[in-house]
Amino acid sequence: MRRYFKKIFNKDVPVNVDILTLNENPLPKHVAIIMDGNGRWAKSRGLPRAVGHRAGADMFKRIVKETIRIGIPYLTVYAFSTENWKRPQDEVNALMELLVEYVNKELSKLNNNGVRINLLGNKNRLPEEARLQIERAVNETRKNDKLQLQIALNYGGRAEIIDAVKAVLCDVKEDRIDIEEINEELFSKYLYTANIPDPDLIIRPSGELRLSNFLPWQSAYSELWFANVFWPDFSEEYYRRAIYDYQLRNRRYGAL
Repeated sequence: MRRYFKKIFNKDVPVNVDILTLNENPLPKHVAIIMDGNGRWAKSRGLPRAVGHRAGADMFKRIVKETIRIGIPYLTVYAFSTENWKRPQDEVNALMELLVEYVNKELSKLNNNGVRINLLGNKNRLPEEARLQIERAVNETRKNDKLQLQIALNYGGRAEIIDAVKAVLCDVKEDRIDIEEINEELFSKYLYTANIPDPDLIIRPSGELRLSNFLPWQSAYSELWFANVFWPDFSEEYYRRAIYDYQLRNRRYGAL
């Protein structure tokens, strides 16, 4: 059990893996990250939770830059779930203000680096300024093609599936599709991630061993990688090690 626990969590200080080593084997096309542990990181230091979210935003910027350096074309990050509205209002407000600040400060850099931003989730519940800024980011980066960055914001995997079911039923009712046409491939086109490949690798720091309603349909055959370190303490070294470990795995998709 101890060896298994150690293997799951990748607890050791990550071995430094350089980009040349990674490029010797096929890279994941799509990496998804649950950016978890900001509040606990701050609490462990006697700091307000908002400070932890700001430290997490700094790590997010570093990982986006590293994703471009490595050459991975799709990155999805879990920024705010449908369940996160249950948190104290001050914390929610701080998160939304941080989003606005991030777009204002980083959008030109993202554009210059060929990053295309997509939103996964329901934007209608977002505060107006946050909604306007994310719409601006999506619109201004829509022609970029170096890295496609999905931000899961007010996102819930079950809600996504329910929205997709409603859209399918509507199209059946309006005779736009026949019920016999419905299969996995067709259904995937009704998800928020339509035309985006399923994640090859899902990374979760913070020591938690669950997906927390993140991409439940899309993650059916994703490789999972956990680290017993809070998100603000994650690093490029951890990221490269996760990708390296992914490259060592044998993905069988149910076959032998």
